[in-house]
Amino acid sequence: MANIEQLRPMDAAPAATFHTLDPSTGAVVATFPVDDAGSVERAVERAQAAAVWWRSLGFAGRVPHLRRYKSEIARRIDELADLVHRENGKPHGDAVLEITLVVDHLAWATGHARKVLGPRRVSAGLLAANSTASVEYQPLGVVGVIGPWNYPVFTPMGSIAYALAAGNAVVFKPSEYTPAIGRWLVDAWARAVPEGRDVLTLVTGFGDTGGALCRSGVDKIAFTGSAATGRKVMAACAEGLVPVLMECGGKDALLVDADADLDAAADAALWCGMSNGGQTCIGTERVYVADAAYDRFVDLLVAKAADLAPGSGDEASWGPPTMPSQIDTIRRHVTDALAAGGRAVVGGESSVRPSGVGPTILVDVPEDASAVREETFGPTLTVTRVRDIEEGLALANDSEFGLGGAVFTGSRRRGVALARRMRSGMTSVNSIMTFAMVPGLPFGGVGESGFGRIHGADGLREFTRAKAVTAQRFALPVNLTSFGRPAKATAVTAKLMGLVHGRNR
Repeated sequence: MANIEQLRPMDAAPAATFHTLDPSTGAVVATFPVDDAGSVERAVERAQAAAVWWRSLGFAGRVPHLRRYKSEIARRIDELADLVHRENGKPHGDAVLEITLVVDHLAWATGHARKVLGPRRVSAGLLAANSTASVEYQPLGVVGVIGPWNYPVFTPMGSIAYALAAGNAVVFKPSEYTPAIGRWLVDAWARAVPEGRDVLTLVTGFGDTGGALCRSGVDKIAFTGSAATGRKVMAACAEGLVPVLMECGGKDALLVDADADLDAAADAALWCGMSNGGQTCIGTERVYVADAAYDRFVDLLVAKAADLAPGSGDEASWGPPTMPSQIDTIRRHVTDALAAGGRAVVGGESSVRPSGVGPTILVDVPEDASAVREETFGPTLTVTRVRDIEEGLALANDSEFGLGGAVFTGSRRRGVALARRMRSGMTSVNSIMTFAMVPGLPFGGVGESGFGRIHGADGLREFTRAKAVTAQRFALPVNLTSFGRPAKATAVTAKLMGLVHGRNR
């Protein structure tokens, strides 16, 4: 068990502590403080002071520090992956994949921040033709990041990396289920950038700690979690008009057309729906298959699922649930689906065990069942026969969520057209989750899946404020913004506008 003094941020001793546990064994991984409002405020104050230095470096000055941080993570991928395996429960290989994505995103944000956010000229237009006009994107100051437990490296770093590259300091509150991973990320920054260690700081605890961060004077909160918790975060932030970025849950759909590569589609559906034990916000939970392909697709799905099983060893397909209470939701969804007339062609109620939830594939489930309407967050799939892909698209879009999705079809052009019509922030064609692997693409959803974007140019701008600047080059003969303007000036201006813009062309 880690020593509490080694894990404590630089302020007073904590009034309370909590353990983080290995979900496979229940063994204590480390002990952390429950940071109260005072501790959070002190962390934010340190970050505010560090933010002044960090911003003053400018884009070019920040690049070497960010590159050292990237290198620190890249050199220690296996070390971090081992910790992710112990504290989160996912297999080592899956943890490595998660971390490699982070390195790629950090490299992209570092390399593109100046181009995306730096000053650029814009047209001044007719009325301000005597002025130059420019826009730039300035850092907010301090960003509070409230991270999840399911992807405890990739997801929070989608905010942290882009906020840092944009010139902000960050105070990071990881999930109470994965604080040791959060501590590792913050310590890696301190090793890489010791002169700016408070640019990235840590607070730990439960919901009250997150609420304190919302009320601490940060300039923005980036939250990842459930929509229900997101509403509480928004309410706390509303007290101080603190802007928020919400990355909430999903109920992603995968569409399978009659002419799709069914073997590839079945493989993708299983991976996207069941990797990480289904604990993936952009994981497939609903599959809609055109009638002509349905029977063959289900047969392939069942056959491929035969070799899948949870566990804690290297041979495991996924680990035990990181958050034990999620088992109750998975069990309820499976039970309700079966009671409503659905059938389990793989797994079922007996697959839902605290030691690890086995694969479950449900068919003939009504569209109003909880397994179709609510986020399950487990290794389950509902597979629904539809008349054609158009009916499948209509059912996919009939959801309060709208995070990611996928389309499998024989025609890439048709697939892209369907993807554009899917009500989701992101969609892949003939693949799954690819949008998360492309650093230049924005990541986020609509509806109950939240709002705002991380990753890409949109992710950089998310952690800035737009700043407009005009500078007069020469004075006009007539100043329209003056009480001393001639009486005829507005009439002449109106006539000029009519000549320039009045014609319908």
